[in-house]
Amino acid sequence: MLIPAIDLMGGKVVQLVQGRDVALEYDDVEPWVERFAAYPLVQIIDLDAAMGSGDNGALVARIAKQLPCQVGGGIRSVDAALAMLEAGAERVIVGSALVRDEAVDLAFAARLVGAVGLERLVFALDSREGHVSVSGWQQPTEITPLRMMRVLEPWCGAFLYTNVDTEGLMQGLPLEVVRRLRASTRRRLFAAGGITTRSEIETLDGLGVDAIVGMALYSAGSESGLG
Repeated sequence: MLIPAIDLMGGKVVQLVQGRDVALEYDDVEPWVERFAAYPLVQIIDLDAAMGSGDNGALVARIAKQLPCQVGGGIRSVDAALAMLEAGAERVIVGSALVRDEAVDLAFAARLVGAVGLERLVFALDSREGHVSVSGWQQPTEITPLRMMRVLEPWCGAFLYTNVDTEGLMQGLPLEVVRRLRASTRRRLFAAGGITTRSEIETLDGLGVDAIVGMALYSAGSESGLG
């Protein structure tokens, strides 16, 4: 399934390249809300909250009331997760808060499950150069996505794998990594990071993986047929 991505920074819809450079930005979110209204699920990420440089909470809540969505970015406590669900999100995406001192924080994962419920939790595996990165993709760890997935398997309803190295480049997602992850979990798996063509989406669908698509949907003149 194709799931559109709405990434927010400074009150604008943006698309980043490799989690660092802003390649596209749009002042008005409403045209994108209208365009994505027909999709069964949309992903919203508050990049400012993820990077610890502010937040777009009011805007996220506004969108969450209009679209079926899963929301992430800066969700680092049980209260924050509950607040986002109360705002209208169907699921919350949690990443950085699951890593503490180079280890997966299972105690926090267990608290989340107790308060939120398994099926409403998506755990993020944000990978840069083969290792999980936290704090808005800026801080590297020694933890691999596969290791993090195996440890957290009992504590969530889904995983979100983002290949930061290919994010925004529109050059495709490394499918061999996704295949290994798919074979290692029974949970729902979302994948992101440079997905550009319908062929890629169909391949992922055949693997049982949902495709999170950003740049290819926003870029005018895309040859993918998605833009």
